Amino acid sequence: MPEVARVLGNAEKLKPESWRATDRIIVGDVMALSETASHLVDGFAQNTRGFLQLQQGCDHRCTFCVIPLARGPSRSVPLGDAVAAARHLVEHGHREIVLTGVDLTAYGADLPGKPSLGQAVRRLLALLPGLERLRLSSLDPAEIDEDLWQLIATEERLMPHLHLSVQAGDDLILKRMKRRHCRDDVLRAADRARRLRPGIVLGADLIAGFPTETDAQFEQSLDLIEAAGLTWLHVFPYSPRPETPAARMPAVPGAVVKTRAARLRAAGQTAQRHFLTAQIGQRQRILMERNGIGRTEHYAPVRPDRPMPAGSLVEIAITGLDGDVLRGEGV
Repeated sequence: MPEVARVLGNAEKLKPESWRATDRIIVGDVMALSETASHLVDGFAQNTRGFLQLQQGCDHRCTFCVIPLARGPSRSVPLGDAVAAARHLVEHGHREIVLTGVDLTAYGADLPGKPSLGQAVRRLLALLPGLERLRLSSLDPAEIDEDLWQLIATEERLMPHLHLSVQAGDDLILKRMKRRHCRDDVLRAADRARRLRPGIVLGADLIAGFPTETDAQFEQSLDLIEAAGLTWLHVFPYSPRPETPAARMPAVPGAVVKTRAARLRAAGQTAQRHFLTAQIGQRQRILMERNGIGRTEHYAPVRPDRPMPAGSLVEIAITGLDGDVLRGEGV
C-alpha cells in the first residue's frame, strides 16, 4: 500500500530508532513525537481539526483487551513536546485539536513530577491562546483528575463533550472485564459533569455480549444509556482476542451477541435523535469540515443552508433535522 511507510513488529515499534530510520514521518507515534513536532501537520493537512496523541500503550489488563500485548506499557509525551506539537498545528490553521491516547487519563504517570491530564490540558490552553477549541478522546470515568474537572467547569475552549470508556453497566461483568470502575462510578461522573457544565453531552463505549453476560446483566447496560444520559454511543459486539483471559471464559452465542448489539445501537440512536431534536431553535457555533458539514461544540453534525469554507467557525441557527444531521441557517 503506497501510504504505508513501514511495517514494524511489536518489539521493534517500542524502539525510537525504528521510527527515526524511516524516510517518512509516522504521525502520532509517541516515541517519535518529541522529534517530529514540525511534521505533525503533514498527516492532517486536509482536516479541519488536528489530532495530538499524548499517550500510547496501557498498564492495565482488561480481560478482553490485547492492547498491552500489542502496544506495550503506557508512555506519555513530555509537556513541552506536546505544547510544541499543538502550537505547530495551530500555526498551520487547525482551530480545534483533539487530544488522544489509548488510556488518556493515565497521562503523566511515567513523567517526572507525574503531571496529570488536567495539568497538561491547563498548560496547553494557557500557552496557546490562539487555540479556539480543545476536545478530548475517550476518558476512564474512574480516573478523571480534579484539575480536569475544574477545567470542564470553567474553560469554555474545552468542548462540552466527554466520551467515557464504560464498556458495561453491570458490576459483575465490569469485574470480570477487570475494569477500574463500577456502575455507580459512571453515574457519579455523568452527574458531576452535568452539575459542573450544564448542557454537556456524554458518549460512551459499550461491549455487547461479553462472556458470561446474562439477559439481566445485559439489561443493566441497556438501562445505563438512559440512567447516565448517554448520547453518542460506540457499540462493539464482543469478539475474542487470542491470549486474553476473556477468550477462555464461557462465550455468549453469536446470534445473541448480535441481537444485543443491535438493541444497544437502537437505544443509542433514540437518545441521539432526542438530543438532536432538542437543538432545533437554538444557535450553535460550528466548525466547518470539507464535506459541507459542520460540528457543534457538542459534536453534533450540521449542514448549513449555503456553502461555507472548510475550517471556518460560524454561528448557525438550527432549523431542522434530516436523518442524523441538523439543518441550519447562517447568522
